[in-house]
Amino acid sequence: MKKIAILGSTGSIGTQALEVISENRDAFSVETLTANNNADLLIKQAQLFKPNSVVIKNEEKYNEVNNALSSKGIKVYCGAKSIEDIVTSDSTDIVLTAMVGYSGLLPTINAIKKGKTIALANKETLVVAGKLITDLAKEYGSKILPVDSEHSAIFQCLAGEHHNPIEKIFLTASGGPFRGKDRNFLQTVTKKQALNHPNWVMGNKITIDSASLMNKGLEVIEAKWLFDLKTDQIDVVVHPQSIVHSAVQFEDGSIKAQMGIPDMKLPIQYALGYPKRIKNTFERFSFFNYPNLTFEKADRKTFKNLDLAYKALENGGNSPCILNAANEVAVEAFLNERISFLKMSDLIVNCMEKIIFVKNPSLEDLIATDRETRILANQLL
Repeated sequence: MKKIAILGSTGSIGTQALEVISENRDAFSVETLTANNNADLLIKQAQLFKPNSVVIKNEEKYNEVNNALSSKGIKVYCGAKSIEDIVTSDSTDIVLTAMVGYSGLLPTINAIKKGKTIALANKETLVVAGKLITDLAKEYGSKILPVDSEHSAIFQCLAGEHHNPIEKIFLTASGGPFRGKDRNFLQTVTKKQALNHPNWVMGNKITIDSASLMNKGLEVIEAKWLFDLKTDQIDVVVHPQSIVHSAVQFEDGSIKAQMGIPDMKLPIQYALGYPKRIKNTFERFSFFNYPNLTFEKADRKTFKNLDLAYKALENGGNSPCILNAANEVAVEAFLNERISFLKMSDLIVNCMEKIIFVKNPSLEDLIATDRETRILANQLL
């Protein structure tokens, strides 16, 4: 039985991971649950799954969680440092990193240094520190298994193809709620419109990123590190039906694609159960329900964030870290209605132009870059 630590158990990925575990109690058990602020749901999850420990990041919620769980033999901790420490537990086999944004970086590094298997749902970890993370994973023998549906698809397509070089990969994008719209339309879109994703149910941050195509840009950077690719080997294709989750083209021109209903439980289960495919009761795909699958070129002029991600990847160094930090500030500001949809890109450009470039950043450099970018972005707001 694999013992799982879920970082971000109250979010979209975390709650779906617990659904997967609930249906496979003979294969998985919950060792640790962590949450940022949602104490009520964390308590309910802990009462149901009975983990060894839980962490609530918001220290003001510690007493509430501790009073509810300590009598049940569940260890309760609080604060960001506790999340970084809890992943090193010898009793944990897999760490599912489902925290939002930059906050997942340090816990993931600690888990890698303990040789843990990482089920990576926190793409920002590789965006911010791709070289550092991949180097550490090699040094400590830690496996990184992708949970994002697109990267899971690529990973699955590469099974059995280890000696066949990749010519190109195609990351598919739904296009979000604003597919086909021009910049005049985007000038006045609202938070409610941006949060209305046509295919996926996700947290607010990733839903806004999907609407702006920044999510796909972050996935481009993540794919570079996961699969050791060059920038020109990664294409983005808009696929509104979200049935083809991504595809790999090999040197002979053959293309392998992974398909299925848009349901995050499948890539979560694949990562947790790898290399075994576990039988489930998930909805099955029918070709007859989707007689037309369509594909379009991504509009990088209208949706500038995707273009900015490609530029950050080409620049290398701490550029992706700047991109990510500025975007996190921009998305929060948009959700709080402090900035318009299109102005998010302008804020990111300003930060990428003004923050000092570091070609070969250390972890300390990346931490400093993240901090300085957030300060600048908030000043610019």
